Amino acid sequence: MPTILFVEDARDLAGMVIKELEVNGYHVQHAADGMSALETFQNSPPDLVILDWMLPKLDGLEVLRRIRQRSAVPVLMLTAHTEEADRVIGLEVGADDYLTKPFGMRELIARVRALLRRIENIQSIVATDRSTEKSPFSVGALQLDPTSYLAKLNGEQLDLTRTEFELLCLMARNPGRTFSRSYLLETIWSESYIPGDRSVDNAILRLRKKLESLGDCVETVWGIGYRFNRTGHAA
Repeated sequence: MPTILFVEDARDLAGMVIKELEVNGYHVQHAADGMSALETFQNSPPDLVILDWMLPKLDGLEVLRRIRQRSAVPVLMLTAHTEEADRVIGLEVGADDYLTKPFGMRELIARVRALLRRIENIQSIVATDRSTEKSPFSVGALQLDPTSYLAKLNGEQLDLTRTEFELLCLMARNPGRTFSRSYLLETIWSESYIPGDRSVDNAILRLRKKLESLGDCVETVWGIGYRFNRTGHAA
């Protein structure tokens, strides 16, 4: 049963939404102000947050900022703001979706299901990539043995950390597939991505240097992440 943190100070609306969520099979934690929301979030991290923009003590935008400093949990914002600029601000801070007041309960449940389904799909793909077969394989002059964490280039062993090896192995086994930073962090580090985190970028930079001329095969896909291009030096 997924847990939802619902942050709303309007008592009547809160009661209706909580009842609807529970009827649809969700466990609901309720907070009536921004400070209580952060306290509840810290003590019992939810699977999804439904967050009102206008809140006492601490507004929803600031609550969202603080959540994003520690977690990539999906956040659906509720707002009476209809201006595009306001919605853009929320999305840039880290909201995953928006619902403008007044809203229908069917649409609310549909958006909740869509956000949770997106997370489930990502987790399923991550699990598949983590369980990929461990047999040795080669890409041109590059040889990789996932069981022994041994990497060779032109017959010479590469001095890679476990993280660098797993990054290279994942991308080299899936040439041409673009991996987002958040996906790589979830798959390799088993951590949620927080905007501004440079762990993936720094690891890719070190990996490229160690691959020397083959480093050009690890391509940056601007605004998304990285992919391995087996053409060129890898051919």
